Amino acid sequence: MDVLIYVLSFLLLVGGIAGCVLPILPGPPLGYAGLLLLHFTGRADFSTTQLVTWLIIVVILQVVDFVTPLLGSKYTGGTSFGNRGCVAGTLIGMFFLPWGIIVGPFIGAVAGEMLGGSDLAHAIRAGIGSLIGFLVGTLLKVIVCFYFLVQGLGVLI
Repeated sequence: MDVLIYVLSFLLLVGGIAGCVLPILPGPPLGYAGLLLLHFTGRADFSTTQLVTWLIIVVILQVVDFVTPLLGSKYTGGTSFGNRGCVAGTLIGMFFLPWGIIVGPFIGAVAGEMLGGSDLAHAIRAGIGSLIGFLVGTLLKVIVCFYFLVQGLGVLI
């Protein structure tokens, strides 16, 4: 039975990394689920503090993943029109995977700024900010999921 749990845990950990770039899969929650499964075997010795800390990090990352494009747009001078466009572009981009999720926030922020009356240069700057925010959020997820994989492999090997 433990072998089945080890295999499933490994698949969840690898799926967590894949989920960092494939928006259909929730990367950090999958990685955490893999570690949680390992915890219930006789080989893992994760403390309750570790498990709770990792859970808090996963929850924060899920929120940050949606907020960073907005913050990036706002930081580069985007208005509320750009922020709403960024959200709309993110939602619409989910239907055009994988590239839609990357360029959706950018196009949405640019379109929102243009609809709000901003000039093209300002709109593009806000769009680039949302793209940078998206990339920062993705990088954070990748770092955490690789950490989860290393922790899991430490138990499995």
